[in-house]
Parts: sequence; C-alpha cells; structure tokens
Amino acid sequence: MATVTFDKATRIYPGSDKPAVDALDIEIADGEFLVLVGPSGCGKSTSLRMLAGLEDVNSGAIRIGDRDVTHLPPKDRDIAMVFQNYALYPHMTVADNMGFALKIAGVPKAEIRKKVEEAAKILDLTPYLDRKPKALSGGQRQRVAMGRAIVREPQVFLMDEPLSNLDAKLRVSTRTQIASLQRRLGITTVYVTHDQVEAMTMGDRVAVLKDGVLQQVDTPRNMYDKPANLFVAGFIGSPAMNLVEVPITDGGVKFGNSVVPVNRDALKAAVDRGDKTVTVGVRPEHFDVVELNGSAATLTKDAEDAPAGLPVSVNVVEELGADGYVYGTAEVGGEPKDLVVRVPGRQVPEKGAKLHVVPRAGETHVFSTSTGERLSD
Repeated sequence: MATVTFDKATRIYPGSDKPAVDALDIEIADGEFLVLVGPSGCGKSTSLRMLAGLEDVNSGAIRIGDRDVTHLPPKDRDIAMVFQNYALYPHMTVADNMGFALKIAGVPKAEIRKKVEEAAKILDLTPYLDRKPKALSGGQRQRVAMGRAIVREPQVFLMDEPLSNLDAKLRVSTRTQIASLQRRLGITTVYVTHDQVEAMTMGDRVAVLKDGVLQQVDTPRNMYDKPANLFVAGFIGSPAMNLVEVPITDGGVKFGNSVVPVNRDALKAAVDRGDKTVTVGVRPEHFDVVELNGSAATLTKDAEDAPAGLPVSVNVVEELGADGYVYGTAEVGGEPKDLVVRVPGRQVPEKGAKLHVVPRAGETHVFSTSTGERLSD
C-alpha cells in the first residue's frame, strides 16, 4: 500500500504548445479511492497514463510512497491497470488470464493457482476459471480484468473507464462491486471516468479537470455543496445546477419579480470588483414552486396576476415515480434561459403549463460572472 503524489506534473505532447496536463498537484492518501473526472479531452486519462509510466512527464514529479517514479518504466512502478477494453487474451482460460503476469514474473505454479483461486472467490468467478473470455458476459470479463490486477497485489490500482462498455444496469451494479472491493482490499486506487454520477458514488474524493487544469479536489458531498467555480457547479450534479446571471439589488439579487437574499459578503466582493451582476446557482431540488390562488402554480396554464418568483414555461416533464424533473424556459435579462426544477412525483405539471419558482433561502450559490470563481461560503 502507498500514497500517490502528483507534484506539479505536466505533460505536453510533441507539436503542441498547450499542456495536456498542466502542473497537476494532488496528494492521494494510502488506501484512498480517488476519481479523476471531467469532459472528453480534459487530461484525466493522460494523468493516469503518466502515473502508469505510459506517458512522459515533461516537468514536475510523480511519487508512489517515498519513491520518485517519474522516469521509471511501468514494470518497476508496482501498479496494476484495468483498461476500458479489458485486454484479455482470447486463447487463454480465465485462470490463465488472471495468473499471466505472475507466470511471466516466474512465480511458482502452485502459488499462482492459490492466488488466482483467492481472487476468483472474491469476484464470484470460481465457476468460470476454465472458460475462455468469449464464453463470458461483459460484466464477467470486467471482473476477470479486475482479478488479473488483484492477484498481483500492487501498491496502486489504476482504472481507465472500466465500465464504459457495460450496459446501464450492469454499470450500476458493477460500480458498487468495485467500490466495495476496493474498500475491502484497502489498495490505493486512481479511477478515471467521464461519468460524474460514477465519480460521486464511488470516490472517497473526486478531482475535476478541465483543459488539463485541476479545478477542484474534494469529497463528493463538499463538491456538491460548495463547487469552487462555475465549471464545477455546472459539471457536478445530475441534472446539472441551474446557473442564472442576475442583477445585484438592495437586499440581494433580482430573481424575476422577487428579491432573493444571498450571502452579503459575496455581493460585497462582486460590487468591490465593479460587477453589476452575479451568477446564482440553484440545484433543481432547491427551487420552491410558488402557490397561486390556493392551488399549485404548477397546474396553472395562465395567470393574469404576476406572482412572486420567475415564470417558467414547461417544455418537458420527466416522471421518475418518487419525483419528477421539469425542463422549462424562463426569460432572464430579456433572453430565454433553460431551467430544471424538481417537483414531487404526485404534483407534476402538464407540458405547456407555467409555474413560478423562487430559490430556497440559504440554498443558493453565488459566483462571479466575470471570473467564474465562487463568492459565497
């Protein structure tokens, strides 16, 4: 077991001036499950490959435990990698695939068999040890790839989008298995995914990258509650946070026909830098639907009187049973703005209805419109 340290690690591909990974600084604790997440091309897989020794490090350093592995070949780093395509040998049995690395290392046959059987037991693969990969399902192949990594007893597991080839239902169950297996083995794990739901449900901590630059590294809960900037706010959460640019006014910000109180220090910081507007972030579950004439505004097609809040025209409703998501359009600053609002499952509006929403007090996030950085605590 070991810690992993990216110390201002940078990778610039030949022929490019812009770093694919720019001065990445992360300390990963012994036994921690860290997830690297971000959109396509953000540098997450390159970061993993730098740690694996498959990409050069142009500046900075990478350490595993106390060892500087920046320029060591992959075989000397004591890591095991699980790839997106599993990379199993089709002509070998499951047992031979799982034990192949040990065979190459000259480990005695009896010891290889023992380790393979132990890993197979953990992964529920015992009945399949004599099968070839073509006789397995996608989920079973994925577990074989995991088993091959486990038998090596490495200091660090590296996983590069290992679930992306599985169907949605299998992905959910397999990510649970991987997370619980990692906690049982206690092996430091760095996991790459573009799926932020995967990141939030699996990682002890999550690191968000954009254009090769680390945006934030934190626990899933802290990242959801206090995103560091507009990019993280819009990326983490499903559906994504609503981000609305609104004018600063006495007592807060102008939100439709309402003045919504927000963090005073945040507004002061914005005013001090000369901003007349801020970007307010509201999660879909943190909107209150304003009631009108004793009935929910969600059920109102037209309203002569302008109630408090922001009028939202309902375009699409997703009913999920316990609750529903309303995808609508509101006019903000003279321009149409898409918003998502969560409503109770028994009170979903009809398409074409109009509802009026107000952000719940204390549940807003305030960002600088000019820099994108978080202003509220």
